Amino acid sequence: MSRNATSSVSPPPAQAPRLLSFPAASTIFACTAVLLLAGCQKQEAAAKKLSIMVRTETVAMADYAPRTSLTGVIAARTLNNLSFRVGGRVAERLVDVGQHVDQGTMLARIDPQEQESDLRSAQADLDAAQAQLTQSVAAFERQKTLLAQGFTTRRDYDAADQALKVAQGSVDAARSAFANAQQNLSFTELKAGAAGVITARQIETGQVVQAAQTVFTVAEDGDRDAVFNVQETLVARTPASPAVTITLLSDPQVRATGKVREISPAVDPASGSVRVKVGIPDTPAGMPLGAAVIGSVSAKQAKAILLPWQALTSSAGKPAVWIVDPSTKAVTMAPVEVLAFGSGTVAIAKGLDEGQSVVTAGGQLLSPGQTVEISGAGQ
Repeated sequence: MSRNATSSVSPPPAQAPRLLSFPAASTIFACTAVLLLAGCQKQEAAAKKLSIMVRTETVAMADYAPRTSLTGVIAARTLNNLSFRVGGRVAERLVDVGQHVDQGTMLARIDPQEQESDLRSAQADLDAAQAQLTQSVAAFERQKTLLAQGFTTRRDYDAADQALKVAQGSVDAARSAFANAQQNLSFTELKAGAAGVITARQIETGQVVQAAQTVFTVAEDGDRDAVFNVQETLVARTPASPAVTITLLSDPQVRATGKVREISPAVDPASGSVRVKVGIPDTPAGMPLGAAVIGSVSAKQAKAILLPWQALTSSAGKPAVWIVDPSTKAVTMAPVEVLAFGSGTVAIAKGLDEGQSVVTAGGQLLSPGQTVEISGAGQ
């Protein structure tokens, strides 16, 4: 064989494609069918939403008068600030805070030494004036007799008459000063001007007080007031001269009915409220001064729909409720206008019609178009 001869190697023959056996192909087909069936079932389950059990209420209009209750205190209708009319050192204090006093009861005394000295001086001046008057009267009568007999002049008679009038004026002035001194002595004793309860005291024995300085505050007996601090908006919504039910906080059995007696014309800058005084005629004995009470009053009556507060939801930040379609049992959200919030209820002014079915429980699980089952339906 020649060296230059080229050796040729023929490629291996191409292999024919290998066919799957029948059992393997059957298995793959079965698996594919199972996956497709499972996917279809998931799609059908996703497309079909399960119904949610809810509780509903039929819309009905009603007369609604919101009732407002506030806490206040019983106060005296008349408070008297008592003070001495003269100054001095307090010698005796006879009553204390909380004590009931009758009209004319002695409350305190101040040392009367200065007033007694003034009274003695006024008495001496009065005695001197009266002695001068006696002398002037005698001189005038003598001049009068002499003038009738012609033994004196008209000038002396007129001088005696003038001296008599001056002496009479001096006596009148001395009597007035004496009366004032007597009054000042009586002012050293402080007495109650009316029956009531001592609510404040500003003096102690031995203390020096000035004239007109308040030393006691007395709450006069009689009808009491219930005092409340009310928001300005509530005052504006309340009808004129409403009847107010007053209930004792510690004992709800003690009740009374009052009328608004006074409304402050200005808003308190500290609390932002308006002070309202409610007069209580024939105040029960069980409502003492300072007792805490509850005042309740009804506002103006209006038409509204009353629903449980659980029925209220929110749509775009505004109040709304879920309404159930009676034919399809699907829910839709309806915006509403709230008139007022009560204890466990909400009053709806606008947004609903009578006869509609509103979801009152279970609304937190709903979405628009969701079908529901009504609790208790068909039972």
